[in-house]
Amino acid sequence: MTDQNTHLDQAEAGETPTQKKSEWKTVKAIMAASSGNLVEWFDFYIYAFFSVYFADQFFVADNQALSLMQAAGVFFIGFLMRPIGGYIFGRAADRLGRKNSMLISILLMCAGSLMMALLPTSAVVGSWAAILLLIVRMIQGLAVGGEYGATATYMSEVATEGKRGFYSSFQYVTLIGGQLLASLLAVVMTHTLGTDQIEAGWWRLPFAIGAAAAIVSLWLRRGLEETTSADTRKDENSGSFREVLRHPRAFFVVLGITSVGSLVFYVFTTYMQKFLLLQNEGTPGEAVFNKGSIADLMTICLLIFVVMQPIAGKISDKIGRKNNMLIFVIGMIGLPIPLLGMIGKADSVLTAGILIVIAMAFISMYTSISGIVKAEMFPAHIRGIGVGFTYAVGNSLFGGSAEYVALWFRNAGIGSWFAVYVVVIAIVGFVAVAFMHDNRKHSTIDNANSSAYKRIGS
Repeated sequence: MTDQNTHLDQAEAGETPTQKKSEWKTVKAIMAASSGNLVEWFDFYIYAFFSVYFADQFFVADNQALSLMQAAGVFFIGFLMRPIGGYIFGRAADRLGRKNSMLISILLMCAGSLMMALLPTSAVVGSWAAILLLIVRMIQGLAVGGEYGATATYMSEVATEGKRGFYSSFQYVTLIGGQLLASLLAVVMTHTLGTDQIEAGWWRLPFAIGAAAAIVSLWLRRGLEETTSADTRKDENSGSFREVLRHPRAFFVVLGITSVGSLVFYVFTTYMQKFLLLQNEGTPGEAVFNKGSIADLMTICLLIFVVMQPIAGKISDKIGRKNNMLIFVIGMIGLPIPLLGMIGKADSVLTAGILIVIAMAFISMYTSISGIVKAEMFPAHIRGIGVGFTYAVGNSLFGGSAEYVALWFRNAGIGSWFAVYVVVIAIVGFVAVAFMHDNRKHSTIDNANSSAYKRIGS
């Protein structure tokens, strides 16, 4: 049995570990695990960033907003597959091990990206193009749904005690990093190839790159050490969703914070691209924002957002996860209405960028600890499915639908009401945070014998 397994077994038994994992060993494990996370999210976000170039090649619509709305609908369908992926791969993470679950999910994403690069358009196969696009996005959604739970759980378990917030923040460093690389690639291709050439077929290149990168990640993940013990994996309730429901407080808290966290994350990252682009409609003279300037802006904002993650994660190690989450939800109750209103009226790229970064500063208080705050709520034998499935449900319903709902409000002529919708979900998130336990006393990783997690109704 490895030192890591021994550490976890002793932690669950309430014993003090006799050996500390070396910092370097922890760093290598975090890097290897998060490499796959980066690749999977790069593959998934490519669609969001490049759909503005190929949407009308798969969907025939009378106006740009409607084409984007249809493409966003397919993006949402991919999210609806995440609970299925979260359940399948979460169960696998608990019964077969975190490592095996992560290996399978990266292989599935590789296959989805390769198929995306080869998809025929409606000019070749007619209405079948949209159907094939939907199928491929479902495959990718399944893979990403499985990726989150296994990776979040693994990184939380392998992280050094007292620094779990800091180390676990690298899950979103790589998640945002994947989004950042997709955005950066869009910038490079926009400036070197131009919109016409990208629309002519070069939009396929990023998907091919993603498929190749997945192979590299697979090789890195093969060297990971398993963090669960054989006894934990063989537990009769291991990976059981029925067992997850024996921890209702944890289930509903994770669902509530994920709903608002996912919603605002996608509003101020992927949807911002469409939001700014559509501000030009009906504007006389030269447009303030175009596809190139928006790609430049979002790349810079995402780079700043990445830097925020370990800082906010470190703060959670000092003040506790619950206090981080309170700062986040209070900010998301007070900021969306004025910020979205000002971004919509911004007369320069700089102004829009500053406003977006302000929102990201508050969002980072959630994203930096998104994985660890959930992993600390479930015991080891159901941690994979508890984190993965519950997160995937909230993420699918509110994160995946963010663009579609926003565009629906806009097409209905009541675009300003979308901000009100965001605030309402944030209030729900505030209620969930109010019911959170303080991780410094009740973490199932560091305080496995805490009575708060041993009884039904926890």
